[in-house]
Amino acid sequence: MKLGSESGVGGDTRTASSLASLLARLQALAREPTFDVPRQRALSQALRPYAEYERQFGLFPLPEEAELAHLSLFADYLPEDGQPSLIEQVRDTITTHVPEEERAWLDPFRHSNMDVLEVVSLQGDGRMECRSLGSGKSCQIDAGELSRRCKPGQVLLTRVIRAGDRTVIPGVALVLSASAGLALFDGANEWRRAMEAEAGSFELGEWEEFAKRYGHILLWRFAQVRLEALVRAEMAVMYRASSGQPFLYALALYEHHEWSFLSEGLSNLEGWRQEPGHPKRASV
Repeated sequence: MKLGSESGVGGDTRTASSLASLLARLQALAREPTFDVPRQRALSQALRPYAEYERQFGLFPLPEEAELAHLSLFADYLPEDGQPSLIEQVRDTITTHVPEEERAWLDPFRHSNMDVLEVVSLQGDGRMECRSLGSGKSCQIDAGELSRRCKPGQVLLTRVIRAGDRTVIPGVALVLSASAGLALFDGANEWRRAMEAEAGSFELGEWEEFAKRYGHILLWRFAQVRLEALVRAEMAVMYRASSGQPFLYALALYEHHEWSFLSEGLSNLEGWRQEPGHPKRASV
């Protein structure tokens, strides 16, 4: 799985100004003090793996992951404390004027979902033909600048909004290599099948329904793909001493701290020698 030059990450897309205004309005509402607890819960759920990854590996969410988590907060999250969702707050507001151009995006955005899309072809006019790995459906997507940074065969993790005959990506996408994208999809689909097997029914429904209700699982899988790529890179690192020879550092902890036992044992192995001036250190 590669997340390097072949894959790339991010890329702002051409977004209708009215949709951009709606997203800014939702962001402002999400930052209201009264919505602080639901916001923290939603973002913590979407980015949950990093609570562990940050402590153990120093791995933090990418800005694009954080933005996709915020879009899930806007479109998918239903507060547990009885508050209306952010989209409902915009729809029902009577104290602030919301232009009709923004209101026209409310339903399409509310019905949008996360998806894993294979780039099939580039149209050259800011549009891409993509195929959902989950549903197998193809669509023409308004992608703007992003279309000039992608290649056929790459995979996008993003949110898809369908408004009439128009399909748009609302601002951001994570771009993966074909192998990394397939690994992400397979991992999410395995989780889906395991949940269905545990429930004894296909209760998660079609792919779009699953991606709508459990879009955070796709973000979890992306975090895991990143971690796996980091581990593979770490495994490929070869440490060498100043002389250019392979370097291995070993530290053993015993109940009575028998450091000399480890040093003497290594020194007696074929190919190992005790370093002069370091009675407790052996090297190859």
